[in-house]
Amino acid sequence: MSQADIGLIGLGVMGENLALNIADNGYKVAVYNRTADKVDSFLSGAGDLSDNVMGSADLAKFVSMLKRPRSVIIMVKAGGPVDSVIEQLKPLLEKGDVIIDAGNANYHDTVRRFAELDGTGIGFLGIGVSGGEEGARHGPSIMVGGSEDEWHNAEDVLNAIAAKFDGESCCAYLGTGGAGHFVKTIHNGIEYADMQMIAEIYGVMRDGLGMSPAECADVFREWNKGPLDSYLIEISSHVLDAVDEESGKPLLDIIVDQAGQKGTGRWSAIEALNLGVSATTIEGAVAARSISAMKDERIAGEKLYGAAPKGKAKLDLKTLEKALLAGKIAAYAQGFAVMAKASEENGWNLPLDQIAKIWRAGCIIRSRFLDTISQSFASGTAANLLTQPAFVEMMKDSNGALREVVAGCAMAELPTPCLSSALAYFDGYRQANGTTNLTQGQRDFFGAHGFKRYDKEGDFHHSWPSLIEK
Repeated sequence: MSQADIGLIGLGVMGENLALNIADNGYKVAVYNRTADKVDSFLSGAGDLSDNVMGSADLAKFVSMLKRPRSVIIMVKAGGPVDSVIEQLKPLLEKGDVIIDAGNANYHDTVRRFAELDGTGIGFLGIGVSGGEEGARHGPSIMVGGSEDEWHNAEDVLNAIAAKFDGESCCAYLGTGGAGHFVKTIHNGIEYADMQMIAEIYGVMRDGLGMSPAECADVFREWNKGPLDSYLIEISSHVLDAVDEESGKPLLDIIVDQAGQKGTGRWSAIEALNLGVSATTIEGAVAARSISAMKDERIAGEKLYGAAPKGKAKLDLKTLEKALLAGKIAAYAQGFAVMAKASEENGWNLPLDQIAKIWRAGCIIRSRFLDTISQSFASGTAANLLTQPAFVEMMKDSNGALREVVAGCAMAELPTPCLSSALAYFDGYRQANGTTNLTQGQRDFFGAHGFKRYDKEGDFHHSWPSLIEK
């Protein structure tokens, strides 16, 4: 029997579709799942791809099916399950083989696993895979981290199965250790912010302008032909258009407004805070999901304070479109700033222009202006997207609309945590003389932390009056 080019462990939705993608691209893939019926079901359902799939519920037999040097993709739940699979694989693998964690992992776990396998001869790659079920099956965006030499084991397969944009593979090696999983984490943080801002604009349409889901869908379809052209805008129109077969009502009207989250948004916000980089749109999006989970408390709150009046927003659709664009730019600017700082701190030398390129297809946040982002970073001068000529022009044209929407929503009692954060970030970024001089004075008063002066070099401390009563 011929051997497989690559192995895959974990036949959940993503794992199964990724395996079929590999087979569909002409490579032989061996699969393993701890439950035999999953393996049997996958093999029997492979159809025309049957010649390119094989598998076993016996791990040792599965490993024996792989060509040397072996590459094994793990697609299991993050955390302990990944560590468990690695421990089971270690005695079955040999020098030159590579374990590839392709799930959503906390990059600190990836760094630890990389270090634990260092010196064993067994390599480890942490790769971010974005695109959901459809992307896994037909072409995701793939972000690779780990040893560059070991990446070459699976390079041909991963490049083949990745999404393509103008003929270019949306797969790239980004750096050592946890670089790939870190970039995927920030991708998801930007995704959180993008989704939340779209939801806030939908809220203005629904509650502020009295529009039906179908009317909102028409607007999003039209917006997807312009500068907001993106996967998330496109699917929003489909979600808004959907009708529940059982009740005949718009599906959105019967979906409970409680958003789930698996942790990647929180991780990205935490990493931004740890690095000292402002990522307020991501923080706002995470907070919005958290408050959405407090359904009973929100119901009680509405009874205490009264419901916000409907139809009170004095805003037009063109203003909403421009405001969403401005908010989106701020979110991407923050996400890339976090990656730039992490690259500096970890010595990764992240290719930010390449990251923007591999996000142009396959991934959830693919959008029209990623080409412009890539060009900005390719010039080698981008400190922050808000300083780049193309984005300066876009923000000059759209920040007034963002300001109008945030102000209008405040008066109409409509919550816009993410759009408000985007505006505050923009205003703070463009303010040469801020207000933290008072903060520094306060810190020096109570903690003798010192401060700098405009007129002299060095660190200074003031002799403040004592407030302790004698």
